[in-house]
Amino acid sequence: MTQSPDRWRQAPRDPDDDTPRLECGVFGVFDTDDASAITALGLHALQHRGQEACGIASFDGLGFHTERHMGHVGDAFAGSDLMDRLPGQSAIGHTRYSTAGGSFIRNVQPMFADLEAGGLAIAHNGNLTNFLTLRQQLVAEGAIFQSTSDSEVILHLIARSRRARLVDKFIDALSRIEGGYALVALSNKKLIGVRDPLGIRPLVLGDLDGKAVLASETCALDMIGATFVRDIEHGEMVIIDHDGIESLRPFPAAKARPCIFEYVYFARPDSVVNGRSVYE
Repeated sequence: MTQSPDRWRQAPRDPDDDTPRLECGVFGVFDTDDASAITALGLHALQHRGQEACGIASFDGLGFHTERHMGHVGDAFAGSDLMDRLPGQSAIGHTRYSTAGGSFIRNVQPMFADLEAGGLAIAHNGNLTNFLTLRQQLVAEGAIFQSTSDSEVILHLIARSRRARLVDKFIDALSRIEGGYALVALSNKKLIGVRDPLGIRPLVLGDLDGKAVLASETCALDMIGATFVRDIEHGEMVIIDHDGIESLRPFPAAKARPCIFEYVYFARPDSVVNGRSVYE
């Protein structure tokens, strides 16, 4: 796994700082040529959702490659050597919201870990309201954290699940978290997208020449020339692999409560969120 240098490191976030961090952007594409370049374009369209930092994780069939940078997508991933740095036909990306409280490179996503079943990268948009409680429990049990990001809590919960299949480990981990989230994850065989049971944060499914794409907003699909298929529904998990797309509803049904700020602050005016034009 390749990793960008830590020369941009700043003061770490205080673990007791529970300030909401909601306005990130996530993107993922599976089994398509130039996956990293497509992901960089998608993140560029989502730049308004986070201008502090960005990252991409790709998988080339043999191993994972990651780069995480402070700053804008165009500065970090504009080079002609991008596909040499981040090869592979599947990739996920993240652009991070600039907030008070400081930031450093280890908090930048996607987060990556080598698990028993293989590598797993996660990019997450939202705020886990029980993040501090879970983190303290995991640390007390011997977990070693490399960041103060709530996304790393999800990785630890997946790693510690006793379920057999990765998807079941994922469901087991998410059943323990609370709050609003939309996330994409990449394993060596699957691209996974999940939206929280209340539908607070958005996530959409697109089609790029027959290949599946996941993104926070439809404007990212427009940027890469993909077709909007549908919103990922609240409480839904989609598993994308070489056999197609599987939809699961692992969480109890709840009334959708999408965030009104997606329409008045977070989302781009040319996006469609939960079936409604942001501009209109």
